[in-house]
Parts: sequence; C-alpha cells; structure tokens
Amino acid sequence: MTELREIIEKAWDDRSLLKDTTTAEAIERVIELIDQGELRCAEPTKDGWQVNEWVKKAVVLYFPIRKMETIEVGPFEFHDKMALKKDYAQKGVRVVPHAIARYGSYVSSGVIMMPSYVNIGAYVDKGTMVDTWATVGSCAQIGKDVHLSGGVGIGGVLEPLQASPVIVEDGCFIGSRCIVVEGVHLEKEVVLGANVVLTKSTKIIDVSGEEKKEYRGRVPARSVVIPGSYTKKFPSGEFQVPCALIIGKRKESTDLKTSLNDVLRDYEVAV
Repeated sequence: MTELREIIEKAWDDRSLLKDTTTAEAIERVIELIDQGELRCAEPTKDGWQVNEWVKKAVVLYFPIRKMETIEVGPFEFHDKMALKKDYAQKGVRVVPHAIARYGSYVSSGVIMMPSYVNIGAYVDKGTMVDTWATVGSCAQIGKDVHLSGGVGIGGVLEPLQASPVIVEDGCFIGSRCIVVEGVHLEKEVVLGANVVLTKSTKIIDVSGEEKKEYRGRVPARSVVIPGSYTKKFPSGEFQVPCALIIGKRKESTDLKTSLNDVLRDYEVAV
C-alpha cells in the first residue's frame, strides 16, 4: 500500500505522470481494491472516522486514464469511460432493473438495489436497501442495514471536488427525497424524515430539550430529524432559511425494526 500511495501522490501533483504505465497500473490496482472492499475512501477506526485522501485521489485520477467506449446491454446503449459491476449473484446482491453500480464501488452481500445508482468509490455495507431512484455519490460510505428511501440523494466528492465523503453509519433510516451532501456525517441509527436537506453549512438544531443545541456537519447517533426553518436577517429584510430539527431520540433496542416503527409513530415523522 505504501508503494501505491507514493505513486498516487506523485501523479496527483504531476499529471504528466498519468502517461506512465506504472502510474496507470497503480491507479487501476487501487480501483480494483476499492471494488473488492479491501480499500476505502474513508473507514472507521477506534478514534473515529479516517478519510484516506490518497485513495480518493486515485478515484479522481482514474477518469483521465480511461477511454470512452460503447456499452450495450440488450436494447440499451451507453457511452462512458467506466465499466459496470458484474457477478451480482456471486456477491449475494439483489439488483432490480434498472439499478446500476459502477466498477470501483463496493456493494456488499445482502444489499438490495432497486432502480438506483451507486457511483465509483462508494462503499455500501451488508443488508442495506438502496430504494428507487436513490443515488449513492462517489466515495460515499454507507453502513450496514441502512435504508435509503425513494429519491434520496447522497452526495459525492468528485464534482465539485470535496474534502470529505458523506458518511452514513449503521442502521440509519433516510426518508424519501432527503439530500445529504458535502461530507455530512450521520452517526448510528439516525432517522431523517422526508425532505431533510443536510449540507456542511446547514444548521442542525436539537429542540428536544429545554435549551437548544446546534450542530453542523454531524447528526448525533439515534437522532430523529425533520425539516425546519429559522428567521435570518438580510439587507432587504427577514426571511426563512432552511434548517434541520432534532425532535427526539430513537430508543436503544436490540430490535431495531421495532424501535424504528415506534419512532416513526411516536414522533409522527413523514418518511
């Protein structure tokens, strides 16, 4: 890994090295390891999450060394630089037409992909549901037993280039049409109600206690979140600006499905 990292870092600083065979082979090897789940753009450690910047750089560098080609799938035709994942049966992944995952993303066993999209560099762990028209952006990290509801948009890091990938930890439930971008981190078992939008600058306000608490870029574990707004002054007047409201906590339980159902009922959360 040390040798691969050194090659990637040098090519990042000097793009002329992309013409070198050794550099191209190193990039290809990194993408292969990501595809197999052996390398990740970010990973949990005992001290928290670690972003592997050099791996993310390899994903970015993969694009310029690839050539456009035509891909034919039955009556469908695509024209792109990236291959698609294969061998889903062997991987134990259920893929409903027209779900697509790019080669260089990792999709673990037990994942269900409804008509959806998983981009290169992403990591989707065991038992996760990627529901209809949900998208998992480049290098995003999705944990075990996560539910991404219909139309959910999990942002990537490539366009525009972002410093940190989105992280969604184990057991989270993301409601319909939610958007999570710009490296926002959802800790374990978070519930987002429908239409919650989280960016790096979004105010995330805990209103469940007597005094409010404010977060940015991170939602604490087991939080139940709904869309909200607050009044902000501008030169031309006062206007409502979107925010996210933490209205309670998901109960700790060994039966997470029962716990989730209780939360959705108790807090009347639209999903």
